[in-house]
Amino acid sequence: MKRRIKLNTTQLILLSFLVVILVGSILLSLPISTQTGESVPYIDALFTATTATCVTGLVTVPTYSTWSVFGQVVILILIQIGGLGVITVLSGITIALHRKMKLGDSRLISDAFNLNSLEGLSAFIKKVILGTFIVEGVGALLYMPVFVRDFGARGVWIAIFNSISAFCNAGIDIIGDSSLMPYVTDPLINGVTCALIVVSGLGYIVWWDVLRVLKNVRVQGLKCFRFLSLHSKIVLSSTLVLIFGGAALIFAFEYSNAETIANMSLFEKIQASIFQSVTTRTAGFAALDQSALTEGASIVSLFLMFIGGSPVGTAGGIKTVTIVVLALTAYAAIVARNDVSIFNRSISKQAVRKAVAVAMMSFSIMMISTLLLAFVTDATALEILYETVSATATVGLSKNLTPLLNIWGKIIIICTMYFGRIGPISLAIAFSYQKEIVNNIKDPTEEISVG
Repeated sequence: MKRRIKLNTTQLILLSFLVVILVGSILLSLPISTQTGESVPYIDALFTATTATCVTGLVTVPTYSTWSVFGQVVILILIQIGGLGVITVLSGITIALHRKMKLGDSRLISDAFNLNSLEGLSAFIKKVILGTFIVEGVGALLYMPVFVRDFGARGVWIAIFNSISAFCNAGIDIIGDSSLMPYVTDPLINGVTCALIVVSGLGYIVWWDVLRVLKNVRVQGLKCFRFLSLHSKIVLSSTLVLIFGGAALIFAFEYSNAETIANMSLFEKIQASIFQSVTTRTAGFAALDQSALTEGASIVSLFLMFIGGSPVGTAGGIKTVTIVVLALTAYAAIVARNDVSIFNRSISKQAVRKAVAVAMMSFSIMMISTLLLAFVTDATALEILYETVSATATVGLSKNLTPLLNIWGKIIIICTMYFGRIGPISLAIAFSYQKEIVNNIKDPTEEISVG
């Protein structure tokens, strides 16, 4: 008798991303995918497929000069799938084909997006996909005046590619070998890119919650904030603090750095600082030379990269809600409070446990990758840490180390990007499906010394 293999949700997510990466790597290894008509080494095709699907942005070969239009289309499709999530894409296809979802699939997606019914699930998935395409389309249209001016008809394709890449927080571009550095003082390119990164990084739950409040509550100004859900309040407030707090620190550290912003006007310095703060939130576009940053600005960037964006969006990292819950838990312990609370609401113990688990898993991936990469490369500690944090949090910023990696270094970063993208997501969903085991027999408690 044939035994049917059943996969749990975590295994399904791991396998689905792996299949997409492998298919993408095979397509990118074909001669038609390169501008020269000669196949790139498979390790570079695999690296590119991984960085696109995991929406990271680290590249071993220049995207604009290596890949043909076919190759760039493959990369863009991988970015879109990776940004939306394989499960979201498959659900959208199922809905488009008017096929019914299985109960297990419905529960998986419903819990992941905090929905309660199949009807609500279908509507939510439709809104996510439609909203994504609308925002990406608007972004592309706003990009076109500048890119068409600079690149002619090819600027249309660059605008579309850049918009999708920015919205999905991929950080891959086909402009040139300097990313967005030529546009560091361009308000339109900076503004559109930052808007795409921030909007997608807030997460879809926040989108619909904000729209609900604006639509149903007749209250003007900041008073609308109190009608938002606790999740949205945490996301919006922490996002503002991280963006402008990070920008202020980067501005202070880089103010007199002649290799970055020292020779800019005050407005341009502020603009470049804000962009650096935003792009470190897992976007990966570089408007400043990352290798020229001061050590202080580099450390600030590492911190912002590790945190990343917010849940149920396209961004990576441990997420804003996670870091807020961890900070609140530490504060509650310091002041001897039993409950972890914010905005006059208590946070569940399950959410606290999940935050600790996600942070520790990401930190473990980053540390193991750092140690392994240090073993196979001669780069400095800061360069290695910048690379591994960027890979773990799916950011894509590098101090120019990625193209210099040997085959072992590439394999390490490939694995880091994969587990960095999959690890926290899988763990979060696994926690959502973990069944409580009722057991009246417990191990005895004994006090220990901590700290």
